[in-house]
Parts: sequence; C-alpha cells; structure tokens
Amino acid sequence: MAYSSILNWIDFYQNPMSNAYYPFGDIYNLPFDISYKLWELIGGTIAWLINLIFPGNPVSIWLMDDAACTLFALIIFMLIIFIVVFVCTLISLWMERKFLGRMMDRRGTMVGMKGFLQCVADGLKTFMKENTIPGKVDKMTYMWTVSLVIGVSVLVACMVPLSDRWFVVNYDTGLLIIMAFFALAPFFILVSGWAQNNKYSLIGGMRAAELMISYEVPMLIMIGTTALLAGSFNIGDIIDAQYETVWYIVPQIIGCITFFFAATAESERLPFDIAEAEAELVEGWQTEYAGMKWGLIMLADYFRGYVACAMFAIMYLGGWMLPGIGDGPIPEIVFLLKTWFVFFLMILVRAALARVRPDQILNIGWKVFMPLSVINLAIVLLLKVGGVF
Repeated sequence: MAYSSILNWIDFYQNPMSNAYYPFGDIYNLPFDISYKLWELIGGTIAWLINLIFPGNPVSIWLMDDAACTLFALIIFMLIIFIVVFVCTLISLWMERKFLGRMMDRRGTMVGMKGFLQCVADGLKTFMKENTIPGKVDKMTYMWTVSLVIGVSVLVACMVPLSDRWFVVNYDTGLLIIMAFFALAPFFILVSGWAQNNKYSLIGGMRAAELMISYEVPMLIMIGTTALLAGSFNIGDIIDAQYETVWYIVPQIIGCITFFFAATAESERLPFDIAEAEAELVEGWQTEYAGMKWGLIMLADYFRGYVACAMFAIMYLGGWMLPGIGDGPIPEIVFLLKTWFVFFLMILVRAALARVRPDQILNIGWKVFMPLSVINLAIVLLLKVGGVF
C-alpha cells in the first residue's frame, strides 16, 4: 500500500513503554525515550522514501515494526549514552587544564570556546600521527591489552547512572559490578607492560599491579560498608537511603576521605601515578604506545577518573538527590555537578602534592587506608546495631 504523506510514517507521540519489546520493564528511561523518538523520525523518513520508490514494499513496513524500532532505538540509545559520557569526560579534562594553568600563574588552554576546543585539537593531532609498533613486541598481546584497557574504561563509564531515569541497566549489584570492571584495567596494564618488551614498561606494569592490590582492598571494604548502611548494593537504593536519612559523608567521614584518596590512586592520578611516572620511567607502561593508541590511553585515564568521582558522589554525596528537594526536574545536572566538584578536588590534590614513591604508596595503602577502612566499617556497624540507621 502506498502512502502520500510522510506523516503516515512518523509518530512522535508514541510512548516507547507501550511497545511490547520495551527493554526496561515498567521503569521509564529518558535516553531510550529520546532514542525511540529519533528513530521514529529517522526510520519513518527512510521508510517513507523507500515506499515512494517501491510502493507497498515489506522493508518499509519492517523498519517501523515494534521489534525493529526497539532494535534501532537501542543502537541510538547506546550512542547517546556514550556521547554524553564522552563530553562529560572532555569537560573534566578542560577543567583540569584551566585550573592547573591558574595554579601555575598562566591562563591555561585558549583554543576556542574558553579553551575547550583544545581537547578536539589534541584528538585530531594524535589521530593524524603515524601508527608505529615496535618490532620485538608480542603484537597480539600488545594490541589486545590496550584495546581492553580502553574498552573497559568506556564500558564502566557508560554503566554509571546519571539519575533514576538515565541508566543502562538497573542492576541490584550496581556498585560491585562497576568496581569489578573498574579493577580490571590494572591487570591489563600489567600484561601490556610485559608484552612491550621494554624495561620501563615492565616496571610500570609491575607498579600498577602493586598499586591495585594495596588500594582495591580498602575500596571494596568501603563499598561494602556503604551497602551495609543502605541495606543494598543497588545504586538507586543507596541514593534513596541517603535522601531519607543524611548524606553518608556525615557518618562515614573517615571512609569518605579514605575512599577519595584510594580512588585517586586507582585512577592513576597524581600524586599516585607511579605506574606512569614519566620523570623516572619515561612514560611507564605506555612507553611503546604512540599516536592514537597513546591518545586513547590518556582518554581512558580520564574515563576512569570520571567513574571514581561518580562513585564518590553516589556513595557519599547523595547522588542525584538534594536534601529537601529530591531529584528535582534535572537530576542529571545535579549529579554531574557533584561529580565535577569531586574531580575539582582531585585536580587540587594534583596541583598541591608531589608524586609519592612506590614504597610510600604501599605503606599508605596497607598501613593507613586499610586500618581506616576497618575503623569506618566498625563505626557503621555500631550505628546499624544501635538503630541510628
């Protein structure tokens, strides 16, 4: 059957939750709603054009079928999620450059839009560089490990929800899953350092493994402590519990400070970047990566920094909730502002402190942060047993 009007193919008012293939059950998902309406426009236009050329063809009908609409909407949905996380990470990078510039008594980056386009310029520059691979590396491991470091960093960044309506999956073990993926990168870094057949890279990979072991145990204890206080590992439940009582930065002030520094170390940010340590290890485990590979590795570091700050905001700052207000009309902006505030504190730490030695970072992890995380757990247990929470 031929249709003369494009309006017969496009329906902007359809509710995606009424679709039998809606993937999020009875929970409204804002980015999927946007994606579904975009496909109604794009797919409807394509179906209309095809139908003009081949009236009554089955392809046009299939493009607007419920199953096909859900499939293409999911593809657009993941693209939107990635673009938002990517832009948020670029804003974090821009913040760091501008603030460090001021701390060094200079203006910082000035390339377009208050310096924001410097990030785009750097991306284009690294993309245009030659893709060189040293002759004596284990090529398969060399390429796969760096791909996994970048891929896992992007994946875990996209998994962090921005609100109760902006999420990828509403999982009951949210914090544990995020931490599990977050902790994979140092394993890949260790293997990558070995695969490059370079002494600087190998030492950098070994340092990354040391850092991982000494800081992830306290982080896991503090994540478990927060879940104990809220009674759930679900991110939404943890944030709702803080809205009903008080932000967990109050009862867990010790854990809050400990988690901040442990997350900074896990993100390989100064003063805990001993795995890279360009002053004594050239570029650490990244020494043999050049061009776009190096640029993507640096971007992955900022993805992990974004995740660390987001986890801090979820666990201790009430996530997207505000006291007495709730989630409000734009909870995603509230959550991002809290995340960027935590990242600002990381920038301040980078500007104020010098890099620690490998032996110091191990001593801090095992002899300082581990006891503090256990003390924080004991305080929370007393609060729970005493009926305060």
